Amino acid sequence: MAYKEKKRWAFLGLPWTFTTYTVSDEIITVDSGLLRHVENDCYLYKIVDVRLEVSLLERIFGLGTVHCFSGDMTDPDLRLMHIKNAKAIKDYILRQSEEERLRRKTLNMQSLDGDPHLGKTDSCTF
Repeated sequence: MAYKEKKRWAFLGLPWTFTTYTVSDEIITVDSGLLRHVENDCYLYKIVDVRLEVSLLERIFGLGTVHCFSGDMTDPDLRLMHIKNAKAIKDYILRQSEEERLRRKTLNMQSLDGDPHLGKTDSCTF
């Protein structure tokens, strides 16, 4: 199963932007730009937590913003902004990220012992 959504304007929910989000079983891809094309990928096993935010304007037009917090160096807070089906996509990412960690036998740990890197997430593969 995969989701493909366009970033939309918060006003009227129209897809007049040049950003496309693709969520597949193993990876999230963000394609953006018209003249300068940028493609950013994040593996689902690196995603630690997911948050859904829906402003009043987004709620009126049936949109939402999904924040994916990950151990990815290029984008630790990957945002899928102003997308339709945001709740279903958030639930899918949360469920699929856990399955990917189990499939890859990856364990995410958070340091809580007064380490200067407090709150940083480390990932280990067994």
